[in-house]
Amino acid sequence: MCMGVRRAEASARRAAEEGKNSGKSVYTYGPLIHNPQAVAELEKVGVSVLDPEKFENGLLDVKAANSIVVIRAHGAPPEAFAHLARLGAKIVDATCPRVLKSQKKARELLDKGYSVAIAGDRSHGEVAGILGYAPDAIVVENAKEAATLAASWSTRPVALIAQTTIKKSEYDAITLEFEKSCSSFLTVETLCPATADRQEALAELADQVEALIVVGGKNSANTQRLLMAAKEAGKPAWHIETAEELPAEIFRFRKVGLSAGASTPDSMVDEVERLLMTGRANRMNP
Repeated sequence: MCMGVRRAEASARRAAEEGKNSGKSVYTYGPLIHNPQAVAELEKVGVSVLDPEKFENGLLDVKAANSIVVIRAHGAPPEAFAHLARLGAKIVDATCPRVLKSQKKARELLDKGYSVAIAGDRSHGEVAGILGYAPDAIVVENAKEAATLAASWSTRPVALIAQTTIKKSEYDAITLEFEKSCSSFLTVETLCPATADRQEALAELADQVEALIVVGGKNSANTQRLLMAAKEAGKPAWHIETAEELPAEIFRFRKVGLSAGASTPDSMVDEVERLLMTGRANRMNP
């Protein structure tokens, strides 16, 4: 689990204790961790989830009033902070420092006259938060979209910011399209080094094994990108959330690689590793 997610989870657990002592409800702004099992564990200690999409329609007023709300590592748009404050909610801001940097930088670049592009997933919470600070920015999800936008912005000063968990090769391809078309182009390095390290480590691991298991929430963007990298390596690969989802065919391979998304709890990775080793031992010693 990456440091930003660990920090957010620790904040949520402290908030849960405060909620018990004060009698206040405790929520996170969206799922704190893109892992259903980890979210379920937080629910057991009294931390529920607010839906950011419903928030826009004011449907969270009854829930959030006078509660404690933890902003997840992905961050949130400024309107969310203002709305929660009006409801009397105590806000615990656990936004990842790198995401905070992206939010501030996007606003700063717009104020300086740049046309700002964000490389990332439109539906991702982090991107929504950045757009809250820079509503005139445009999101591009791939090189094809970047090429179209870059052509229309060719005479403008352009700046590119990345979702921190985007795959580096995707970001490089998007960057190239702007470099080709825009005479004045600035790229701001906002990629999370831990995410890049995981992707590079998986590529190296793929050369040493016959198959790969990627552990993480099905709704985790960085875990999905790890799976993509595993498949691009040409090796059989599976994305699982828990050890119970290990496919039977994995035990046919002599060497199996194990990787995990940034939001995957260490305990889940350990359990998958234990089951892999146990299953292998059982096959070798029937």
